[in-house]
Amino acid sequence: MLDLIHFLSPEYWGIAICVAMFAGIVKGTVGFGMPMVLISGLSMIVAPDIALAGLILPTVFSNVTQALRQGVTAARASISRFRWFLMVGGVFLLASSQLTTKISTALLLGGLGVMIVMFSTLQLMGWRIPVHRSPRRAEITMGAVAGFVGGLSGVWGPPTVALLTALDTEKREQIRVQGVVYGLGAIALVAGHSVSGILNQSTVVFSAVLVLPAMIGMRIGTMLQDRIDQGTFKKTTLILLLIAGANLMRRAWFS
Repeated sequence: MLDLIHFLSPEYWGIAICVAMFAGIVKGTVGFGMPMVLISGLSMIVAPDIALAGLILPTVFSNVTQALRQGVTAARASISRFRWFLMVGGVFLLASSQLTTKISTALLLGGLGVMIVMFSTLQLMGWRIPVHRSPRRAEITMGAVAGFVGGLSGVWGPPTVALLTALDTEKREQIRVQGVVYGLGAIALVAGHSVSGILNQSTVVFSAVLVLPAMIGMRIGTMLQDRIDQGTFKKTTLILLLIAGANLMRRAWFS
């Protein structure tokens, strides 16, 4: 592993940097998708465990930046508004993490992927979920889904985005809430993989190198996000959510 990190060819380093920048652009534009882009792109040139390590630090930095873009006060307001989602999600995440060896993660991811693809497709076709009749119930339900799946597989992004999209959350707040949710998860990821050995003296250098291009890409994506209206933002989000759902199905059934 050490040799691979320190002796990647210039061409492979170029690919890694371009992948990180593209992941940042996607992240800055719609608020999510960085891990999906990084793990998919980096896995073309390095082993999956190194690709996983590579995405960790860019994910932490990008999410902290995203959560605090409008300041601490705005971040606190978003936490307060979506407190039920966060609290229920946290409880279910802790509980389900103890069931990892007892439930098929592949079956769970595949089922979630199917639901996300169906949701995104129906939303793009104009169908709207009547969540506004009981937003708290929607928060609790999706918080439970996101936490349960996240505790088993580390994937909690798609249910989060699905809820925020269904509630027609204003784009700046949607980006901010995602930053808070994913930022907390990313910090936990650092702690977990520092213990597991995935993030070590060798791979942390690889991950650190990717922070700058990822943040440059995120800045570009943020500029794009500022220029698009709410309707375009929502449509772009749904298209990427559709891709994320399809990727979950691929991971579950075809990898």
